[in-house]
Amino acid sequence: MMRRSDQPQSALGKAIRQLREERGMTQEALAHAAGVTVGHLSTIERGHSNPTWATVKSVAAALGASMVEISRISMEFE
Repeated sequence: MMRRSDQPQSALGKAIRQLREERGMTQEALAHAAGVTVGHLSTIERGHSNPTWATVKSVAAALGASMVEISRISMEFE
């Protein structure tokens, strides 16, 4: 069961959403490609949960992005 974080990292979710939209992907397509549920992806993008490193790595791979790229974009939102 996924728990919501007391201190979610909303910048990470915003970066993931930005990359997803730039690539013309739906949440459903990205979630499927990353092996996560749409609900989980949605909570990450809205900044309501902190994903594990493994989840971020899977999402990055599904987006064709590096962890560094996601990190760099997320810093722009902080």
